[in-house]
Amino acid sequence: MNPNLSDWDDDLPPEPEEAYQDLLRALKRKSGFGLFFVQCTPGEADNLIIKLPQEIPQKKIAVLRLVEAIDNLYQPVAEFIKDKQVDILLIKGLEYTLYKYEKRNLGEITGGKFQFSSLTNVPHILSHLNQQRERFRDDFPIIFVFLFRSFLINYFINRAPDFFDWRSGVFELLTTPKVVEQESTRLLLEGDYEEYLKLTPEQKIERVIEIQDLLIEKHQPENLYASLLFELGNLLFAAKEDEGAIASYDQALKLKSDDHQAWNNRGNTLGKLGRNEETIASY
Repeated sequence: MNPNLSDWDDDLPPEPEEAYQDLLRALKRKSGFGLFFVQCTPGEADNLIIKLPQEIPQKKIAVLRLVEAIDNLYQPVAEFIKDKQVDILLIKGLEYTLYKYEKRNLGEITGGKFQFSSLTNVPHILSHLNQQRERFRDDFPIIFVFLFRSFLINYFINRAPDFFDWRSGVFELLTTPKVVEQESTRLLLEGDYEEYLKLTPEQKIERVIEIQDLLIEKHQPENLYASLLFELGNLLFAAKEDEGAIASYDQALKLKSDDHQAWNNRGNTLGKLGRNEETIASY
């Protein structure tokens, strides 16, 4: 795979298995400090985390899962690999920092007003990466593999260009009908209103984007489409985005008008919205 960004943009994207094999060969061949950026869905990232140690047993692979926003990456990495033998470090979850920094709410996201490409400021973590790139190279003789969504790679390129220019490669793991169905099924099985209430704002944003990405997939099975819309409504209701929740339930009911649970949840959301309006009007 040609690592030049201009060539990457001009070439047709490889088949998913071809891209995966390119990544495997690069990881096997590379030693010492290196930067790889892998475009994939969260579900595909979890699959990579399981598969790569099996595929490359000769190298020590560790996984740094970020579950909250951070201001710099150097310290978490230093603490994580201390006293460990690590050849390859997979990093997942950096998007939570970007979501928190941009301070966008779910209403903006579901309304189509959330565009990373139109933003010009640089989060602290990306400024830190630009400033500390020599320190990363000198102190961490390991391969960093960032597992990102596609729009987050573009965001990273635009806001940490000095760090990104040191990359060893960019790999795009395209979705397939099988992956889309697996990801959709996973989200539906994980769907739980009580669990949604426990998510941080950044985690709710991530889950909403996951569902939205699957809803626009051309490979999306029809039988799962309405279920995803229903699940999106539940998530938005848990996030107190009542109008967005009602819109999602309405779309789900257009496709599956006999879904009694969707009718029930829609009614509950309308009732809550009405009570809130009455409370506001009383002041």
